[in-house]
Amino acid sequence: MKTKGKKKDKVNIVTLGCSKNIVDSEVMLTQLRGNQIDTTHESESDAANIIVINTCGFIDNAKQESIDTILRYADAKEEGMVEKVFVTGCLSERYRSELQKEITNVDGWFGTMELPLLLKRFNANYKSELLGERITTTANHYAYLKISEGCDRPCTFCAIPLMRGKHVSKPIEEILLEAKNLVKNGTKEILLIAQDSTYYGLDIYKKRALADLMNQLADVEGLDWIRLHYAFPSGFPMDVLDVMAKRNNICNYLDIPLQHGSTRMLELMRRGTTREKTEALLNVIREKIPKIAIRTTLIVGHPGETEEAFLEMMDFVEKNRFERLGVFTYSHEEDTHSYTMKDDVPDEVKQQRLEAIMELQEGISEEINAEKVGKKYRVLIDRFEGGQYVGRTEHDSPEVDNEVLINSDNGYLRVGDFCEVVITSASAFDLYAKPIKA
Repeated sequence: MKTKGKKKDKVNIVTLGCSKNIVDSEVMLTQLRGNQIDTTHESESDAANIIVINTCGFIDNAKQESIDTILRYADAKEEGMVEKVFVTGCLSERYRSELQKEITNVDGWFGTMELPLLLKRFNANYKSELLGERITTTANHYAYLKISEGCDRPCTFCAIPLMRGKHVSKPIEEILLEAKNLVKNGTKEILLIAQDSTYYGLDIYKKRALADLMNQLADVEGLDWIRLHYAFPSGFPMDVLDVMAKRNNICNYLDIPLQHGSTRMLELMRRGTTREKTEALLNVIREKIPKIAIRTTLIVGHPGETEEAFLEMMDFVEKNRFERLGVFTYSHEEDTHSYTMKDDVPDEVKQQRLEAIMELQEGISEEINAEKVGKKYRVLIDRFEGGQYVGRTEHDSPEVDNEVLINSDNGYLRVGDFCEVVITSASAFDLYAKPIKA
């Protein structure tokens, strides 16, 4: 059993959930190390005597994963494998009082905005001088950059405002400082993230300022790719498209979660738009940026989703031929407006509908990818595994989108570098390529 006082504390941060949680863990890592505390992220060794779990509370599966992780480390504490366990993040923000009663041997519970309080448990202070600096945990050549926190949207199914609060934009000068520091440390691609990126600036600049932000980021020397995530369709700032068309280092890529393809369901979800308005927006986006790849996410099984409404969504997907698409089954979340409705779509039906949409999307993706065979692309090499280099085009975000596979027999490539390739073959979700010799 480890005994306190024999050696200095070592902290391991465990991150669950989305890219926004990754950024929060990276800030925590930076602050702890800035206070001279030995800290790792997702360490596979058992050297750490203190565990900090950054939890997700988004949907049922994510909540269960977070609870299972807390219990695993709580058991490890009981067995003397670790000395302290702290829990932070969305699940802790939302269910702190219930969790405290059920899991009594956790040493501290902290909400999403309580990093200074967590640091005090380590006799550490929040260092404002580290503002804009961040140790990344992703591959060195790309990094997530959070431009705002919270959300003001009234979506009926979403518990994020309960966990993250109201929308708060980060000032442009702070974002630019962080971007420059990331580039200085080797970052070539920045992925802009927020709960709602298109709302950016309304609170501090009294106008939608996403286009201004992206234009200034595009001026950062050494920043090769800027990628936009989580754009809300209602009130979409069209000047963003103008900046995207004008600036070469802004990727022809847009992540725009649409959630459904039925006007009646969009009204039930309080999305502030209709299918017709959504399709008009998609048409404008494709007209202004002809080479764009659009990624969206959809929800199946929301209360009130009849078979007719689901078939409307199938038609919506077939008609609009998204380059990238993901699907969630509806999760009945306490304290949301949808929770007041009957969860009237059985789980097995939700799963069948998810599989039907993904089968449809697989065919669409395969057709879109087949059209790329013989064409040339600029690819960013992410990693080497299984005798292959794995990279991405500007149309693909890490972890969630297509990958480009290049056999190492074609020569040496360096991870983190760009490479010109020609696509030799394609499947539904992968491209196969050969480098173009200089």
